[in-house]
Amino acid sequence: MPMTRSMMRGLVVGAACIALAVVPWLGAAHPSAAGAGTGADEKDVGFGDPRHGDVPEGAAAMITPETDRVIESGLAWLARSQNADGSFGTGTYRGNIAVTSLAGLAFMATGSSPGRGPYGPQIDRALEYVMDNTSPSGFIAVAAASTHGPMYSHGFGTLFLAEAYGMTHRTEIREKLQKAVRLIIDTQNSEGGWRYQPVRRDADLSVTICQINALRAARNAGLYVPKETVENCIHYVKQSQNPDGGFRYMLQGGASSFPRSAAGVVALYSAAVYDAKEVEAGIAYLKQYMPEIKLGSRYSHYFYGHYYAAQAMWIRGGEDWNTWYPAIRDELIRRQSPTAGFWSDSICNEYGTAMALIILQMPNNSLPIFQR
Repeated sequence: MPMTRSMMRGLVVGAACIALAVVPWLGAAHPSAAGAGTGADEKDVGFGDPRHGDVPEGAAAMITPETDRVIESGLAWLARSQNADGSFGTGTYRGNIAVTSLAGLAFMATGSSPGRGPYGPQIDRALEYVMDNTSPSGFIAVAAASTHGPMYSHGFGTLFLAEAYGMTHRTEIREKLQKAVRLIIDTQNSEGGWRYQPVRRDADLSVTICQINALRAARNAGLYVPKETVENCIHYVKQSQNPDGGFRYMLQGGASSFPRSAAGVVALYSAAVYDAKEVEAGIAYLKQYMPEIKLGSRYSHYFYGHYYAAQAMWIRGGEDWNTWYPAIRDELIRRQSPTAGFWSDSICNEYGTAMALIILQMPNNSLPIFQR
């Protein structure tokens, strides 16, 4: 009989909008990219230390028995939904790298890891699919499985590889991961961000958070990321903030919104910017949405926004986390299909379900990218 999540909780293992593949044009390698994944002088290494500290007090108790049942049914539905080739997703998103990677992360959030735990087999098959679709250049995307910019898939795919490598230290994962990291470094544009395609022409905040989060995970797993890359990204994200504390889509202008503002705060946290005025203003902006969460409001990119908002509040900790998590937990419980166990989303139900499960399981502190 497989272990339940409750049994697994003490056995943690190891330390959105999505993609149309194109042939990547990388141009000449960025000068600081040559050492990617190989180590370098400490002064040249990007990222400060991740925020350390105890898991927020009472975090485990926030996963109530009802939440546990909801998570169990969601995981069971997601496991049944895995495609024969190891991928996840349906319709135009069938086999999508980002959806597949998020599903793998949702299983990892239980405490399972590649080859270990109740969902080890599902993680292994998803990991094999992502690795099989990593090109010699390091680009991770599937041409027939996307409708949007391929760098979304690349970012989430790189994050998944980094988490898997951090848990296993398998050489074949590291080889793919190094190339994927180098591609991110090489394609950062002059503003400090990234855009839909693996070229340096322009940038937007939504794609940028996918890349910096992936680089943070890779650095946590022991790979080299140049300091220049991180500093340029920090500059880009700070320049994307509006006077109201929220973040706009591109530097050229635009209104703030909840999803991209949550992404902006997490981008700064991922780059080890914890106490800057931009972070404080961003958190204050996000907290304005608490009444809407409790009222069950709906808006564009719902799961994407809450995926990053939950990360922001988890890293923030304290009363902000203690208030935020129960609100989004209860709302996600209400949104789950009571009979099937999935969460519906216009992208695909596998995407919504994976996102919801990652959010709900955050108190487990199992994913290395979230660990405190």
